[in-house]
This record gives sequence, structure tokens and C-alpha cells, in this order.
Amino acid sequence: MAGEPAPSLRPYRTTGSTCLHPLSELLGIPLDQGLLLGHRMGTSKVEPDVAGQPEDKKVVLDRHVNFVACQLFALLAALWFRIYLHPSKSSSQVRHAFATMLGIYFVIFCFGWYSLHLFMLVLMCYGIMVTASVSCIHRYTFFVAMGYLTICHISRIYIFHYGVLTTDFSGPLMIITQKITTLAFQVHDGLGRKAEDLSAEQHRLAVKVKPSFLEYLSYLLNFMSVIAGPCNHFKDYVAFIEGRHTHMKLLEGTWKHKGFHGLPEPSPTGAVVHKLCITLASLLLFLTLTKTFPVTCLAEDWFVHQADFPTRLCYLYIVMQASKPKYYFAWTLADAVNNAAGFGFSGVDKDGKFCWDLLSNLNIWKIETATSFKMYLENWNIQTAAWLKCVCYERVPWCPTVLTFILSALWHGVYPGYYFTFLTGVLVTLAARASPGFPVNVVLLEALSTQAWVKEEKELQGSPFAQHLVS
Repeated sequence: MAGEPAPSLRPYRTTGSTCLHPLSELLGIPLDQGLLLGHRMGTSKVEPDVAGQPEDKKVVLDRHVNFVACQLFALLAALWFRIYLHPSKSSSQVRHAFATMLGIYFVIFCFGWYSLHLFMLVLMCYGIMVTASVSCIHRYTFFVAMGYLTICHISRIYIFHYGVLTTDFSGPLMIITQKITTLAFQVHDGLGRKAEDLSAEQHRLAVKVKPSFLEYLSYLLNFMSVIAGPCNHFKDYVAFIEGRHTHMKLLEGTWKHKGFHGLPEPSPTGAVVHKLCITLASLLLFLTLTKTFPVTCLAEDWFVHQADFPTRLCYLYIVMQASKPKYYFAWTLADAVNNAAGFGFSGVDKDGKFCWDLLSNLNIWKIETATSFKMYLENWNIQTAAWLKCVCYERVPWCPTVLTFILSALWHGVYPGYYFTFLTGVLVTLAARASPGFPVNVVLLEALSTQAWVKEEKELQGSPFAQHLVS
């Protein structure tokens, strides 16, 4: 119609910074399959505008360019932070303040005024931290944090339909929710429970003094993990800021017999270079595979209604395999950023080599060679699995497996596919426990979950394509 603007003249909408928009147009890289914020176990989205049409690709490119630019700048800032704000040269207050201010800037740069959601949640939960009794602090914090996250999930998807929220802030909000609830439970362990009631791991991580406001902000909003994570423990983070991190890990392991002043100062340079190489290879692999096997084919009418079941299943399998490198990219880059700052040292391995995998979120080799559902889960999204264990699995009095999978689905979002996947995961887990020698193809399970969700989306919305695919 004459009254409708041409697609190229549609208003340019984004809540984050647009200063890198010329770079996004120059690159023109088709990153519109969910490279950003790969913390959910497989969200790929093309967001529609108010009229229901796919969002202008310029907005998508800007989001991802902003994300990658922030992570690359964070990498450089982390190197500077480790050298020039070393604990021997700067106080912990200065290190906390710098990490916090740069992290806040990154959030505003990427998400604009939607970053207020993150700041509101942080402030609300700090209010609970300082006012609630230690016997209930974990419950109040958990319900407020998870409730706020769920409301944001619902409003983004079913109320605004992504017409307003062209920038997806839910990834950082999900990571902050993990950190907030983890800290609340650990404060409860340190101040509200008897030592004999704690497991060895809970005792080691228990926080016996409530954090100051600066420590709280730094832990949740530091530039190393605010954009892409991963979740980590408060005691480990404070030890890193105060310069005790590597020595503490060495004393926990094979160096326990040596004096504190005789401990070495492990360098993360080798680990950072290795992880950056994996990051680059993952990015190139992702771009190549997704161009060859586009995920949008899954929601085309011919695929859903005309292709036979074996064809659909095989293509789903290939697409799910092709989508994994984007998570390898995002998580490994985030790990490298933390390591570059000097955070993430885990001790010494059996061969006497220094390990920098404390914050690693995946083990690619074990994922690709997994022969059981358990082995796959233990090496995929490792820090989220640790969070689920910390706040749910170890603490609920009944049905821990079922409740843990339900919490995982709720944390990921409110799409039906999440619940189909994770509730199916309950059955697979129980079956694997009953028959530990029986191999389970996890990617096949993911493919089935994805197909079920795509068909449901088409039936509910009557749309020629589904915007969100669950891996």
C-alpha cells in the first residue's frame, strides 16, 4: 500500500549504543541466529517488529557487534587490570570500583535503558541481603530474583512480542540471577546454619560476613562476566580481587606442604591464547555451518508439512550440531576474559601443570564424544549445572531431579520447548541411572524437542516461521 513505508525506511530501533552501526554495516556478517549471549541451552531468534515482520537486520548486527566489541574490549581491559591494577599495586576497593564501573558501562552500552532491569534486581536483592534474617535470606532472595526474571521472560515474549524489546537483555539478567541466588544461599550457609549440617563443598564456600555494597556490586556487575558470564562463587571472586586467588587454590592442592611465600605466581597467558584460538575456530565453524545448513528451514511450510519424518529428523540433527559452535565461541571467550584478568585458576593437574578451568563452562572434547546423558550434562554449561546443584538439587527434601530440571526450564525461559526438553531430560536421567551402560544420544533428544516446539509455534501463531528454536 502507498501509505506503508518501504522496508528500508522503517525506523531504526535499538536500545543499545549505535556508535558501532557503521562497522556492523561494513561487516554485514549474518549473525542473526543467536550468537549473542549463548547461556540458554539453545535460543536462536529472529525478532519481529511491531507489524510482525522480521526485525531490521541492522539492529541484529548492531547487537552482536556491540556484544563482540564489549567482549574484545573486556579482554584488553582484563590484561591491563591484571598488570596495572595488580593487588600488589592497588587496594581491593580500587579493583572493585574499576571492575564495577566498567561493567556498568558495558551493560548500558549493549542494552541502553533496559539495563535498568539488571540494576533494579541487584538493588532489590541487596536490600533483602541487609534487612532479611539469615534464616530466611535465601528464600526471599530466590523468589524475588527468579520471580523478576520470569516476569521479564513473560513480558518480553507474550506481552511485547519483541516489538519493543529489540535488544535481548535476558542473558545478563539470567547470569545475575544465578549469582544473586548463589550468594544468598552461601550467606545463609555461613551465618544461618550449623557447620555440622553443611556438606564439605557448602562449608568451603560458606560466606560468614555479609558483603559490603561495593563488594556486592562488583561481584554481580564486574566487566569480566556481566555480559556473558559465567557464574562464579563469591569467595573465589573476593579472593581474586584481594590477590589470594591463586595461592588459595595452590594451598588447597599439591602445594599445601609449601610455605605461602614460596608459592609460584602462575601466568594465564598460555591458557588465554589457547582459548582465543578455540574461540576463533568456533566462530569460523559456526559461520560456515549455519550458512550451509540454515536454521530457518526448520519452520518453512514444506519442511513441517511435506518432508517425511526421517528427513526432518536428520536435518534437525545437523542443525543442532551446527548451532553448538556459537556456544563454544561465547563461553570460551568469556572464560578467556576472566583468565586474562587473573581469575579462573583451579590448581595443578596430575601432571604438575597449572590449570585455568575454574570458570570453564564446557569441555568440547567430552561433549563431542559423550556416550551418555550424564557425561553430556557434566560437560555442557558447567557453571549453570553447578548453580542448579547449589540452590536446588542439594537442598530440596524430595524429588531433587525433577525439581532441578523444572528450575532449569524456568530459568531458561517460558517457551514450551524448554519444558518439553527438560521434563524429557528427567525421564532420560532416571532411565540412565537405571541402566548406566545404555548410551543416550543427547543431540537426537534435542532435535526431537526442537521439532515439537516448532510445530507448536506454527499451530499457535499461524506464522510461516518460528522465531525461537530450543536446543
